[in-house]
Amino acid sequence: MPLSPYTFDATAENFQRLVLENSHRGLVLVHFWTPKAGPCMILMPRLVKLATEYGGKFLLVMLNTDELGALARRLGVTSVPTVKFFRRGEVVETVHGAESENHFRQLLDRFILRDSANLYAQGLAAWQRSQTEDARRMLAAAAVDEPGNPVIPRDLAKLLWSDGEHEQALHLLESLPAELRTHPEISSLYAHFALASAAENEQSDTEALAADADNAETRFRLAALQLVRDDDMASALDTLDKLDADHPQYRNGLPRQALLALFELLGPEHALTREYRGRLSRRLS
Repeated sequence: MPLSPYTFDATAENFQRLVLENSHRGLVLVHFWTPKAGPCMILMPRLVKLATEYGGKFLLVMLNTDELGALARRLGVTSVPTVKFFRRGEVVETVHGAESENHFRQLLDRFILRDSANLYAQGLAAWQRSQTEDARRMLAAAAVDEPGNPVIPRDLAKLLWSDGEHEQALHLLESLPAELRTHPEISSLYAHFALASAAENEQSDTEALAADADNAETRFRLAALQLVRDDDMASALDTLDKLDADHPQYRNGLPRQALLALFELLGPEHALTREYRGRLSRRLS
């Protein structure tokens, strides 16, 4: 039977390196077997097939218990076939008997990070090390690989914002597909960023903006100033509430997104949340 290039035979000399050390780099499966047991010979080609199919996302190590019985007993193996999953030097799963290919596939998918998840994890790690260019590249690649996951563009936007790229962060969130833009993780972040950006870029004061309150863009900028510069949550909520009532489609529903984001910030029991959530509910009923 041809073996997978990701399948190896264990010896007393190579077990430490082949299994324990490699398990700190990724998942390692050890198949404890003997040629005397028929179920072992049934299971072996299933595991080899999976090792080939997964293309290096895990290593498969064959340990013949006739030759390495003492090592198998030290690892708690009392019957064959047994398959142990090693990760970071520890056994994280044990399968007894010649289970189906589908059973192993479900376990593998639980333990093996998808490419996008791996990129995402590496991107967050690079961000923590202040390697922002690497982090941006990895998170962007992960977002392309998994376009339906709102967590990845959310964190990429946060990275851009923290790096001073405020317009890029807003553009990223605005350019997402509609089903992602309405996700609570995205819409809340977008509302916070839009308010902060509007206040940051505004040259006028609240009185000047209030004089031109018929314009939707002006009203949103007014709400941003009331919230960020004046720390006047009540006035900001009132301005956004009226903007949502008069121009609900402004910037794809941004007034309502901003209201919901501020409700979340205040908490459900705050008097302002109850008042303005009630107004919003009555409009929607």
